Amino acid sequence: MATASVPFLTPEEYLAIERQADHRSEYVNGQMFAMAGGSARRARIISNVQATLYNQLEGKGCDVFSSDFRVQSAGASVYTYPDIVVFCSPASFLDDQRDTVTDAILIVEVLSPSTKNYDRGEKFEYYRSLPSFSEYLLVHQDAWRVEHYARCADGKWIFQEYSAPSDLIELASLGCTLPLSRVFNRVTFEQ
Repeated sequence: MATASVPFLTPEEYLAIERQADHRSEYVNGQMFAMAGGSARRARIISNVQATLYNQLEGKGCDVFSSDFRVQSAGASVYTYPDIVVFCSPASFLDDQRDTVTDAILIVEVLSPSTKNYDRGEKFEYYRSLPSFSEYLLVHQDAWRVEHYARCADGKWIFQEYSAPSDLIELASLGCTLPLSRVFNRVTFEQ
């Protein structure tokens, strides 16, 4: 069986294509991958987290963006669109287009069955190449469950899991808290 070869793209070629495209694609080591759509539940979770962080970050010189903002991982030739990214001023951008941040502090991904292993594995590894990257949240969309990874001063990462509606996630790098009751506000789970 014949397979079509996938052309290798340089990061510059990817950015030129991506900046003109009407849909988003991520870039990993020379290859471009179209992003799939999401669910209403996923969109609600992203909105809830973004709104909660936005309110707490107001006046702190930090910005919170949803999945339309690109992140470039310094240690690899990778460009991704996290579900939520937070960075603070002075922000570092890839170039004068100011559409690709290189100094994310917090990244949030809402897990789906098709991407959960990638989000926990290689993607997390790519994000860790960012010196500024301090906290990572993986939010499940089928249960009250959030995985929180935080970088310690010695560079090691610690893990905590939250699963009760009364749980409160401390985001020390931003001086914020994220109540699970807000993350999953108006989110219904199938029985």
